Order: sequence, then C-alpha cells, then structure tokens
Amino acid sequence: MGDQARTEPSQSPFHASTLDSKVAIVTGGGSGIGLEITRQLGLHGAAVVISGRRDHVLQAACDGLRPHMTISYVTGDVRKYEDCQRMVGEALKRHGRLDIVVNCAAGNFLAMAEQLSSNGFKTVLEIDTLGTFNVCRASVEALKERKATGTSIVNISATLHYGATWYQAHASAAKAAIDSLTRTLALEWGLHGIRVNGIAPGPIQGTAGLKKLAGVDATGSGGSPPGKTLEDQIKEKIPIGRAGTAWDIAMAVVYLCSNAGGFVTGHTMVVDGGEWMWRPPVVSREMVERVSRGIEGASRQVGIGGRATSKL
Repeated sequence: MGDQARTEPSQSPFHASTLDSKVAIVTGGGSGIGLEITRQLGLHGAAVVISGRRDHVLQAACDGLRPHMTISYVTGDVRKYEDCQRMVGEALKRHGRLDIVVNCAAGNFLAMAEQLSSNGFKTVLEIDTLGTFNVCRASVEALKERKATGTSIVNISATLHYGATWYQAHASAAKAAIDSLTRTLALEWGLHGIRVNGIAPGPIQGTAGLKKLAGVDATGSGGSPPGKTLEDQIKEKIPIGRAGTAWDIAMAVVYLCSNAGGFVTGHTMVVDGGEWMWRPPVVSREMVERVSRGIEGASRQVGIGGRATSKL
C-alpha cells in the first residue's frame, strides 16, 4: 500500500463494522485528506466510490486500497453537474444504493486580493462551492431512498473565514458559502433522513496547503525567524502543540457518518487543535503570576479573600 501502510497516530475508536453495508462517494478521494477519508470509510466497512479529474491519481489510489476495502472510481469534474450525476449513477449501478457523500474536492492557491484575477476567484468558488452544491443536488434523490436507515453528507470546509486569513479572499469566500449551504441543506433535507454536516480542518501535515506555504517560506519571503521552520511556527500557534493529520479529519468523518453522530446535523465541526482561536498573549504567564500573587498578598493584608469574615 506504500504510504497507506504507515502507523496511525492511534488506534481507531470505532469498530471495523461501524459502516458495514454503507456505500459512499468521496469527491477528491484520490489524494490528500480525501484519500485518508476514503481509506477510513473503507476500513470501517463502507464501499467507496471516489472521484476526481485525474484518472491516473484515482487508479493509483484504488490499486493501493483495493486489497483492504471495496473501492472503485469515476473520473469527473464537480463543476459540471452532468459529471456529478454520472458519479451518483455509477455508485448506484455498482452497489445499488448510496448512504454517504463526502465533498472533499477543492482548489486553492495563495494570492493577494489586488493581484487575484476574476477568473482565479471564480475557479475556486466553482470547484469548492458550486462543486459541493452540484454533488449534493445530484445525490439527494438516491439518499432519500435510504431514509429508513439514515444518510449523511459531509462537506469539507476550513477555518479561513473565522475572522480573516491573509491572501485567501477566494478560498475564504468559498468556504464561508459552503458552511452556509451545509446549514441550509440540513434544514431542508432533514425530513428525508439526510444529515448534512461539515468539517473545518486546521493545518494538516502533508497537505498541498502546507506545502504551498512551505514553498513561500523557502524563498526567504515567509518571514521565518532564524532557526525556525514553518512547522515550528505552526505548532506555536496551535494550543495542543502539533499540526493535525489526515487521520484526524477522517476519524471525524467516520463519527459524523456513524450512529454516534446520528443526532448531529447542520454543524461544521472544527478539527484544528484550537488553531483558529489562537492569539498571542498580551502579557507573559510569568508576569500574570507575579501580579496575581501581589494582588492576593494585598488582599490578605486588608482582610479580603478566603479568610474574610462577615460583620452582618
């Protein structure tokens, strides 16, 4: 399996039969986070149909995973609704049903807004937002047929728009729209037994996004302090002290698609180690400790605090 044979960060908390009898479509399932999502869905019992634009990437993914799961692929472009219909049609033809849809296809690059072309902006929104809608819309009738057992859509989003992110006007707009779409579809399609959720990954090791940032940093224009790598800088801004892995995201997908997530819908789960909340402290921990001790000591001198007694 090549890189698929690596040791996981930890053992899956889910039973291998968690998704038995389920059939899933994963767009962008041949590489990156999508590949690990595909792998974990399959290892937990689902049959998976992956899609993407590059035939050789999809073929290689299937060759690596087929000894361990039921997998096939359909080449297609999520920007084209007819391609999305064909993806769903092939899944139904091969497996007779559809239970899970994961929208992981995405496009992105770094660009200053004043240098970002209209076509570049449009392309990212078409892949991310329009593509997500196209796949959801093409899948809904098949998902309705499985109302008795419950079905699940998971849209892979981001935290870029939780505030703002430098040089990501296009992707931030696209992901914000996906989050809104997730809530609306959850509201409208709940009566059909379809749960619609999202996952917003943080910095994930080995992904194209981090590699692009590393490329900028390697030119000397990324601003890394001497002796610090990009990875060091990222870890410093994640409260739990590490970058995420594709396995982290895949486990969240398994949870949302399983019975454990059966009462969760319309929610975009942030899986980023707290990175989006990070702010540099205004003062150091040492200074806070000194000030706190000083206040505590002064309080005791005037009878304030735990030993104070009431005169009432």
